[in-house]
Amino acid sequence: MQHSEETIEIIGARAHNLKNIDVTIPREKLVVITGLSGSGKSSLAFDTIYAEGQRRYIETFSAYARQFLGGLERPDVDKIDGLSPVIAIEQKTTNKSPRSTVGTITEIYDFLRLLYARAADAFSYNTGEKMVSYSDDQIKELIYTEFDGKRINILAPVVRSRKGHYRELFEQIAKQGFLKVRVDGEIRDLDYGMKVDRYKTHDIEIVIDRIAVKQDEDTDKRITEAIKVAMHHGDDILMVIEHESNEVRFYSRSLMCPTSGISYPSPEPNNFSFNSPKGACPSCNGLGVVNEINLNKIIPNPKTSIKNGGFAPLGEQKSTWIFKQLELIGEKFGFKLSDPIESIPAEAMDMILNGGNEKFSVVSKVMGITKDYKIDFEGISNFIKNQYEQSDSQSIKRWAKEFMDENECSACGGSRLRKESLYFKLNDKSIGDLVQMDVVELAQWFHDLPNHISEKQQVIATEILKEINARISFLLDVGLDYLNLNRSSKTLSGGEAQRIRLATQIGSQLVGVLYILDEPSIGLHQRDNERLIKSLESLRDIGNSVLVVEHDKDMIERADHVIDIGPKAGRFGGQIISQGTPKELLKENTITAQYISGKMQIEIPTERRIGNGKSLKLTGATGNNLKNVSVEFPLGTMICVTGVSGSGKSTLINETLYPILNTHFYNAVKKPQPYKKIEGLEHIDKVIDIDQSPIGRTPRSNPATYTDVFSEIRSLFTQTPEAMIRGYKPGRFSFNVSGGRCETCEGSGVRTIEMSFLPDVYVECETCQGKRFNRETLEIRYKGKSISDVLNMTVDEAVDFFENIPKIYRKVKTIQDVGLGYITLGQQSTTLSGGEAQRIKLATELSKKDTGNTFYILDEPTTGLHFEDIRILMDVINKLVEKGNTVVIIEHNLDVIKLADYIIDIGPEGGKGGGTVVCSGTPEEVIKNKKSHTALFLKKELS
Repeated sequence: MQHSEETIEIIGARAHNLKNIDVTIPREKLVVITGLSGSGKSSLAFDTIYAEGQRRYIETFSAYARQFLGGLERPDVDKIDGLSPVIAIEQKTTNKSPRSTVGTITEIYDFLRLLYARAADAFSYNTGEKMVSYSDDQIKELIYTEFDGKRINILAPVVRSRKGHYRELFEQIAKQGFLKVRVDGEIRDLDYGMKVDRYKTHDIEIVIDRIAVKQDEDTDKRITEAIKVAMHHGDDILMVIEHESNEVRFYSRSLMCPTSGISYPSPEPNNFSFNSPKGACPSCNGLGVVNEINLNKIIPNPKTSIKNGGFAPLGEQKSTWIFKQLELIGEKFGFKLSDPIESIPAEAMDMILNGGNEKFSVVSKVMGITKDYKIDFEGISNFIKNQYEQSDSQSIKRWAKEFMDENECSACGGSRLRKESLYFKLNDKSIGDLVQMDVVELAQWFHDLPNHISEKQQVIATEILKEINARISFLLDVGLDYLNLNRSSKTLSGGEAQRIRLATQIGSQLVGVLYILDEPSIGLHQRDNERLIKSLESLRDIGNSVLVVEHDKDMIERADHVIDIGPKAGRFGGQIISQGTPKELLKENTITAQYISGKMQIEIPTERRIGNGKSLKLTGATGNNLKNVSVEFPLGTMICVTGVSGSGKSTLINETLYPILNTHFYNAVKKPQPYKKIEGLEHIDKVIDIDQSPIGRTPRSNPATYTDVFSEIRSLFTQTPEAMIRGYKPGRFSFNVSGGRCETCEGSGVRTIEMSFLPDVYVECETCQGKRFNRETLEIRYKGKSISDVLNMTVDEAVDFFENIPKIYRKVKTIQDVGLGYITLGQQSTTLSGGEAQRIKLATELSKKDTGNTFYILDEPTTGLHFEDIRILMDVINKLVEKGNTVVIIEHNLDVIKLADYIIDIGPEGGKGGGTVVCSGTPEEVIKNKKSHTALFLKKELS
C-alpha cells in the first residue's frame, strides 16, 4: 500500500477483536468511526491509533524520564504511517480533585487572577471605602495640605487589637530612644517595667515626633525623617493625630483603608488563588465547603437512652472507658444512662458532645462519705471531628463522615477565597461574584466591562480580556453555557468533562494534531448538537485531523469520511464493512446505513401505557437551579425526563428524588437537595439506580463476578463427579482465594516484572499460561470445559452452554438481552465502557425476581449505543414496565424519548434559565408545546 502525505495508513490492526484490518484515514478531515457497540471502534481509535501515538511520544523521552511516566506497550498492529501527534479527549480523564473547577481546567480562572491582580480596585471590608496607597512624598504633601498650621503627632502602629502585657516590647521601644507611646488611645510616657493588662486587647503606637506643621526647611526635614522612621517601625503604615481635635488619619505605602487603617498586601495573582495559602480561605482551606457535625445523625432518636444506643457512634452500653466517663458525667449532673437522652440537662449534653476536664465531689447519701471524681472526656463531636481530620485510615474517615454534613463554608460563602481577596473589585464585582455567574452571563459582563473601567485599567486589561473572551466563546460553542466557573470538576458528567477539554483544546489553537474523541455528543440536547459539530469543524479547518467515535446521526451526516465497523459485535465484528463519504455510506447495506436512511427504525408504539393509576408526587424541589418544582411520576409507566443540558434534570432525579427514595428504603446517608414533601412512597417497594460508574476498579472484577453468576458456575463445578471425589468446594474454583488458583500469578493470569528504572512489564504467567488456575483445578471439566474455558466464553456462547441450568441461564440470558452477548464472562471490568457497565448493572437487576413495584432510575442508558443496540435495550426496558415496574430515564436521545409513555420536560434553558417544568404528558401532548426545545425535535420524529 503506497502511503500518501494526505492519509494515515494502518496495516494489520489486531487489537482486541480487530481482524487484521487495513484502513486509510484522510488527514485534516472530520472522520467518524461508527458501528454496533463492541464492534471494535474504540479498539481501532484508542487501542491502536492513540496507543501508538502515545508510545511514539514517550519514546522521545530519556530512560530516566520514562520511568516516571509509565510505558505503553506497542499496539498489535503491523504498521502505522502518516501519524501526527495525537491528543485523545475521552470521558474518563477528568481530574476528580475537589480543587479542580471548570475555571481551572479551561484556564479562564488563571487569567481572571491576573486581571484582578493588575487592574482591580481594592475596597475596605470594614468601611467599604476605596483603599489607597501613597509614596513617602505624597504622604508629606497630604500632611501639608490637611494639617497646615496645626500641631500633629506622627505615630507608628506596632500592635493592632491583640492581647498581651507587652513588657518586653515597651523595653525594646525605650532602648531605641523613644520617649512616648500611645496605648489604647492615650499618650503615655515610657516607664521602665511598663506593661498592660494581658487579658485585654490593645492598640499600641510609638510616638515618633510632635510637629507644628509650617512651611519651612527645618519642619520639612523633620516630617521627612518622621515618615521614614514611622514607616520602618509601623510596617509601611503610619498614623497622624491632630493635637487639638484628636482627628486620626492613616497613610500607607501598601493598600490601606484611610479611616480604619486596615491594610491589604500588594495584590498578586496568588492572592486570588484558592490553591495558594495567600488566597485560600483559612476556614475551608480553599475548598468552599466544610464538614460539620450533624447532631441528628449522632442522636437519631432523642427518646432512646444512652444505654440502649441513643448515641449512634457509640452503640449500646458496654464496659468501656467511654461509658464509664458518661456514667461520671451522669453522677455530676444527676442523670442515669437509662434515662431518655432528651431528659439530660443541657450543660451535661454540652460536656458529652464537646468534652470537659473537671474534678468534683459527691457525698454518699447512705454513708455520708465524700468521694472525689475526675472527668477527662474528649467529647463525642470532637472525637468524630478529630478522627475525620487526623486519621490515616480511610475506613475510619468514612465512619466519621457518616455523622457529618458537607456544608457551604460560612466564612467565604463558598467562594473559596480570603475575605481580603473578595474586596478587590472591577465594575462592582469581585472575582468570587464572577465565578458564580453562568457562562452566558459572564460573556455579557466581559463584553460590557471596557465601558465601566478607567482608561488606565483598559490599557492593562486589553490583552488579558482577549484571552478570557476567546475561552468563554469556546465554552459557548460546545454547548456549556449553563455552567459556572466555580463548578467542581468531580460533579461534571463524562460528556460535560469531555466538551470542556474540547473547548480548552480549541483555545490552544494547535495545528497538525490528530484529535481522537469518544462520543462528544453524550449528554447534549439536539439543540446544542449543531454548535458542537461546528466546534469540531473549526478544529479541522485550522489544520487538524479530527477522529470521532460516534453514533449520533447528525454527526455522521456532517462528517467528511465515515468508517463503519462490524458487521456485529465482539468476535463477530472487527472488520471494516464500509467507508467513504456519508453519501457513499448510504448506498451500502449495513445496519448503520439502514438506520440513517430510514429503512430500519425503532417503531413508535401504537398506544401509550397509562400506568396503574397510582403516582409518586414530589413537591417544592429547590436544589441548585430548580425553581420550586412540583412533579408527578405516574407509576407503572416508562417516564422520560428531558430538557436541554443544564436544565436541572440530574438535580431533580439524581440529587433529589433518588436520595429521598434511597433514604426511605435503605437508610442511605446521602442528603437530598431541598424539597417540601413527597407522596406515594407506599406504592413502591424498592428503588434501583443504574448509573455508568465502573462495576469494579481492578482487573479481578468482571461481568461474571459482578452479576454473581460466577458463584453459580463454581457451585456447578463442585457437583461434577471428579470434583466430588476430590472433595473440592466452591472456593477451589475462585481465582481470588488460594487453593485452586495459580499461586505464581495469584489468579490474575499475568505476572508483573519490576524493571527498576523502567516501567513494570506484564507478561503472561508461564505456569498457568494465563488461565488463572492450577493444573488440578483445570482438570475438573463440565461438558468438556474447564473453569478457565468458561471465563473465556462470550455471553452468547454461555447462553447455549448453560441452557439446561436455570440459575445460570437466567443470569447470562439477561446479559445477552441487554445487547452484551459479545463480551466474555471473565472480561476485566476496567476494559468496559460506561455504557457497557450500565447495561451489566441493568442485567444484574433484571435477573433478580422483581415484585412489579420497583422504581428504576437510568441516567442516559444510550451512552455508547448504536441505533440497533438502543432497539434491543428498549425492548428489555419495555418488558420491565410490562411487569408493572416504573422506569425513569434521563435522556436526550429521541429514539428513546419517542417510546416513552410520559415525558417530563425541564427547562426551558440551561443554568439560571432552567429549573422549571416546561411541560409534561405523553409525547403526543408534549409536541404541542411551543416553549419546549425537546418538543420541536420530537415533532419531527413523530411525524
